[in-house]
Amino acid sequence: MKVTEITEDVYQLSLYVPELDMNFNHFLVKDDEPLLFHTGMKSIFPLVREAVAKVIDPADLRWISFSHFEADECGSLNEWLAIAPNSNPICSFVGAMVSVNDFAIRPAVALNDGETFSTGKYKYKFTHTPHLPHCWEAGMLFEETNGTLFCSDLFHQLGNLEARTEDDVIERAKQTLVNYQAGPFANYMPYSSLTESNFSKLAALNPKTIAVMHGSSFAGNGAKALQDLSGVMKEVLG
Repeated sequence: MKVTEITEDVYQLSLYVPELDMNFNHFLVKDDEPLLFHTGMKSIFPLVREAVAKVIDPADLRWISFSHFEADECGSLNEWLAIAPNSNPICSFVGAMVSVNDFAIRPAVALNDGETFSTGKYKYKFTHTPHLPHCWEAGMLFEETNGTLFCSDLFHQLGNLEARTEDDVIERAKQTLVNYQAGPFANYMPYSSLTESNFSKLAALNPKTIAVMHGSSFAGNGAKALQDLSGVMKEVLG
């Protein structure tokens, strides 16, 4: 698993899975109260734990967050809660109520749209984005101090790619959407009446870095990238 600091104190822990031709990225924020965004699947917990240990003591983890309830987002949540005794899940109010509090060995801190919290040096804003990328409880974390958006499956790019890029990632993301229009993963990302307004909320944050779950994270004009992706999703899915 590759460990790359993609912006100050944000480490991307990346595993390439050849069978699916994609990277699975997990993000660790090093701070007074360290935060992990994406736990990874239960089957790869030892690999993610080993990667986290290169940056911090895994037992010091305080916050475990994710966009929505899915195996690669939070499959090993309970394993992390077991080894980090002071940690708590932190997710959307809907996610906590409908899934996480039943699944997890400790209750989640439930966030409503626009609520904030701090890990010490860094401050986060939660943005509720129902059905973007998918699931009604979906949401994103925006780190306000340095402008990092943890965007889950948005900007999904296939391939074993570089950890971070300043090049335009829209064409890669568009090709992935086109590829997934047929086969077992068809319709994995919906286009709904909320899609454009969700993208507008995210673009208004003006992120400088976009932490991408599958593929390369992006550094640059995040607002434009989000607006462009909104257009691509309308073209391909709408």
